[in-house]
Amino acid sequence: MSNVSIFQSNEERLFLPIMSTLYNQFAQPYGWLIFRIIFGGMLVIEGWPKILDPFAQVGFVEHLGFYPGWLWSPLLAVMQFFGGMFIVAGLLTRPVAIANAVMLAITLWFHFAHPFGHAFLTPAGIEALQAGSDFFTPEGISRLSDGGVKFLHLVQLKAYLASLFWTVGTLLIAAFGGGYFSIDRLMKKQF
Repeated sequence: MSNVSIFQSNEERLFLPIMSTLYNQFAQPYGWLIFRIIFGGMLVIEGWPKILDPFAQVGFVEHLGFYPGWLWSPLLAVMQFFGGMFIVAGLLTRPVAIANAVMLAITLWFHFAHPFGHAFLTPAGIEALQAGSDFFTPEGISRLSDGGVKFLHLVQLKAYLASLFWTVGTLLIAAFGGGYFSIDRLMKKQF
């Protein structure tokens, strides 16, 4: 392995060498900053309700096998909310990102291990839907006419993809650190 930064674009290796300055001085440092801010910011947004009610997930984390839930639920809230802030700032970026990546990988596993199921409605529910009712909007009737099978498959796919996106994104941040514009770099430290 060489000591050349993985983020540097060597002019001799580019198809368009004239672009090296744009890549090295603008696209890479600012692109990574934007990526880190968006990822960390979304962790803050997702973590905010958990901070407001830190014990809300006690039953959920215990269902996953993490005991005691009264410890893990607030810990996850803190990790997600404040960890997102640390990622935005680029402070202790790698350890915070790897901790969140582990949490998000568990979320990814959970979606695979506990799928939503095959349908929302039982055959009796489909009959009630088809009989007509003021309880269902026309959009609801069209989405649930098969019992919700297509809708649930779509929701399940989105759960898989979102969890995969979050897990891989935090792993990327853990792998490459805070980047050019980070408190870690200002402190001249890598964690």
